[in-house]
Amino acid sequence: MAEERLQKIISSAGITSRRKAEELIVQGRVTVNGKVIRELGTKADPDKDHIKVDGKLLRFKEQKTYILLNKPVKYVTTLSDPEGRPTVIELLRGVKGRVYPVGRLDYDTSGLLLLTNDGGFANMIMHPKFEIQKTYEAKIEGELNDKEIEKLQKGMKLEGRMTAPARIKKLRRTDKNSWLEITIHEGRKRQVRRMFERTGHSVLKLIRTKIAFLDIKGLNTGEYRFLIKAEVDRLTRLTEEGR
Repeated sequence: MAEERLQKIISSAGITSRRKAEELIVQGRVTVNGKVIRELGTKADPDKDHIKVDGKLLRFKEQKTYILLNKPVKYVTTLSDPEGRPTVIELLRGVKGRVYPVGRLDYDTSGLLLLTNDGGFANMIMHPKFEIQKTYEAKIEGELNDKEIEKLQKGMKLEGRMTAPARIKKLRRTDKNSWLEITIHEGRKRQVRRMFERTGHSVLKLIRTKIAFLDIKGLNTGEYRFLIKAEVDRLTRLTEEGR
């Protein structure tokens, strides 16, 4: 946070109203870094300064943040990368506070990625028991036959465990490749790519287009927007229905 007037900081912490905070300052009941403050125009930085009222340190409730990003390829879905590759966090210019990705998208996968500082919300989106659907468009080598589509739809073994049934929809094809839409509600590592590879078709391009009812329409690659409360509430209701 930037420096703000002391009375505004105290009010933002939920201690009292701004007018009452001014009275507390004048009465000498507020300290900043151990120094009593009586001047109403005094500013402080709540992220750096120790601000106390009647000897008690101010604690701020972190505002919940929910972001929808249209991730480009060649960005890692982590807060930092030991190999020095660009991270999705670098795309969030102007976002105050710390957020982290909800699940992952591979380095070579683009599309919809949620980020938040709300751990409960993140868990609801990621955990398969809540059955939040994730939809992808995949460009694959060749074309799936009916038997291969059925295999994906019924589920297949990956590392000894069956995948949940997937929904498959043919979109279009070229001379050598084809585009399909696949919807799953799990999130195993590189799951969609591995599922197609098990049918004998390599994935050439993969885009996550939707999570539940959310999509990336209107966002260029690398752009983001904040979720509104109605969207967060609707997602929460979906997880309750999936329990």
